[in-house]
Amino acid sequence: MITARLAPRTALFLPASNPRAIEKARELPADLVILDLEDAVKDADKAQARLAAVAAVAEGFGSRLAAIRLNGIGSGEYPEDVAAVASSAADFAVLPKAEGAAEVAQVARALGKPLLAMIETPLGVLAAAAIAAVPGVAGLIAGTNDLAATLRLPPSSGRAQMSVALQTIVLAARAGRVWALDGVFNRLDDAEGLAAECREGRALGFDGKSLIHPGQLAIAARAFGPSEAEIADARALIAAATGGAERYEGRMIEAMHVDQARALLERAADRTTTEHFGA
Repeated sequence: MITARLAPRTALFLPASNPRAIEKARELPADLVILDLEDAVKDADKAQARLAAVAAVAEGFGSRLAAIRLNGIGSGEYPEDVAAVASSAADFAVLPKAEGAAEVAQVARALGKPLLAMIETPLGVLAAAAIAAVPGVAGLIAGTNDLAATLRLPPSSGRAQMSVALQTIVLAARAGRVWALDGVFNRLDDAEGLAAECREGRALGFDGKSLIHPGQLAIAARAFGPSEAEIADARALIAAATGGAERYEGRMIEAMHVDQARALLERAADRTTTEHFGA
């Protein structure tokens, strides 16, 4: 059984080949730092990036969780990535383009540490529930850029055209009792667009958002954390509840709503807690 803290609201991808970005990340308010060995790193820099990632997680990121994203299964770098990450101090490994439970289970066993599986293709979406149920899987990450490409969506398409896939990822994560992290937002200078997409992601049920720039952290953290009004309502609901179904502020509440309110307050406090993933 895997244990971890509350799901991260913010998961920041950084190229493992960029030492300045890694050093800066030690001071950033990110919940999870993901050192990337895959798309963000040139082929010529892969080996050095691997060494840098292992050294970076050995030094640590303070209270921040740290993960390393492998190169994909079947790539020339994959075997060395697995060996390096398995023996590293990383809290998590990230597997790109997860498409089947059997291969994900094999990766999880080889790594021996919690695995975040990226759902980036139609096959991955259709297998998401089985992937989330694999022992060792701690969460699913929506890979929205690759997902849009593999769904053959026109460049002008928006998130609405991926809504079924995104909701399927959330459903799979909830069924498997693992984290669900939303995909990245590409427009670095569009703060309003990022905020809107974060609100939409939270409304869909995602726990947090994967990010590609430090400037996106504050917006995502606010969006995926409860508002002051939500906190006040949760406290009042808990105080008013006496057990069983009853009327509260014009609506019916029961034990389920009290549990939701307590979970919201725990999220607001951003305390360390224990959650269970898989079976």
